[in-house]
Amino acid sequence: MATICGRFTLSYDGAGLLHAYTATSDDRAAEWEPTYSIAPRTKAPVVREFVDDDGEMHRVLELARWGLHPSWAKDKGPRPINARLETIATNGMFRGPFSSGRAVVPMTGYYEWVAADDGKDPYFIHHPNGGLLHAAGLTAARKAEDGESWDITFTIVTREARDAGGEVHDRMPVFLTDDALEEWLAPGKLEKDQKEPLLGLLEDVSTAIAGQLVTRPVDRQVNNVRTLDRSDPSLIEPLPR
Repeated sequence: MATICGRFTLSYDGAGLLHAYTATSDDRAAEWEPTYSIAPRTKAPVVREFVDDDGEMHRVLELARWGLHPSWAKDKGPRPINARLETIATNGMFRGPFSSGRAVVPMTGYYEWVAADDGKDPYFIHHPNGGLLHAAGLTAARKAEDGESWDITFTIVTREARDAGGEVHDRMPVFLTDDALEEWLAPGKLEKDQKEPLLGLLEDVSTAIAGQLVTRPVDRQVNNVRTLDRSDPSLIEPLPR
């Protein structure tokens, strides 16, 4: 078994995401095109909420780089792509983003691999109707090299697998229901007495959604990120095995 959830898909375009989340965005996020292989260190849409100086709340869709890189972290330090649900409130890398940098990472499925005698067989894990999945994410922001804009990075919260994906991997993303999405995104820093209830909510709703997911084998063309076409939907077509 692999050790992390390391690639996912998002078959919605920018307009579809803006409609689904009732969000606003800048031009870059709005121009997002369906992508069937999102890998670490590349950018993908995330959804965040914030309150402006006038007290007005905003929900925004923006592009962020996969691999959390807090402002205090060294340039060559680790950039984790996953954060364990069991320790996000206590781990030094994640407790700040958990308290005040929560986000949703939209996806329509993710890949896992199983070792075979002649290589690795990829599997695609998704909702049976192909719908949008709201993965719990954590974000961090740091000043860009221009000194004016901000670079946003993210990590995906994972938990023990409770879905069909458990057949091929022992971990999976934490997925949110629509109702839980509202509570997860609520802006502001968490108080101490809010953390455990929120973690419990994530455990409950992600267990319910996990039971709905299905796993199917796909072609090994998805294995090589250097040669595949990220816009090719055949990457997720079922493969008899």
